[in-house]
Amino acid sequence: MTEYRRAWLPGGTWFFTVVLADRQSSLLVENIEYLRTSYAEVRQNHPFKTVAMVVLPEHLHVIWTLPPGDTDYATRWRLLKTGFSHRIPAGEYRRPSLVQKAERGIWQRRYWEHLIRDEDDLRRHVDYIHFNPVKHGHVQRAQDWSFSTFGRYVAKGLLPRDWGSAEDFADGFGERE
Repeated sequence: MTEYRRAWLPGGTWFFTVVLADRQSSLLVENIEYLRTSYAEVRQNHPFKTVAMVVLPEHLHVIWTLPPGDTDYATRWRLLKTGFSHRIPAGEYRRPSLVQKAERGIWQRRYWEHLIRDEDDLRRHVDYIHFNPVKHGHVQRAQDWSFSTFGRYVAKGLLPRDWGSAEDFADGFGERE
């Protein structure tokens, strides 16, 4: 079996991409309240700070900062995926191997994680998150996607409301000048 190498930095800040098994699904936005409830439960029992986040129909991107001394993002993702999956009515296709293991098959098993290395790395990943709905053609402007922390950044004065339009895509996913 392949061994996945993961970096572990206590109290680190991480960028994650988590994807549904069915890339044609819109389960995440259709069931956003289930996702929000599961997310809040995990955060209450296993604290972390959400730096930036976007939820798209079939995947999400998020940046978390873990508490000092804590490296266990894997448990948080397992609990979040499980909590969301238990709230969704059964009905998705399941391969025989999933049935045998009593798994739902809603999520891809793995996820992408990246340790944020410095302020520039953080800024680029926050921009990527907020521009993602535009990149995927869901909206023309970042401000028009409601399942994102973009509005929070605008309210705090960290980004202008007109940042991140479709025209910006040609310039490299809406990077700040």
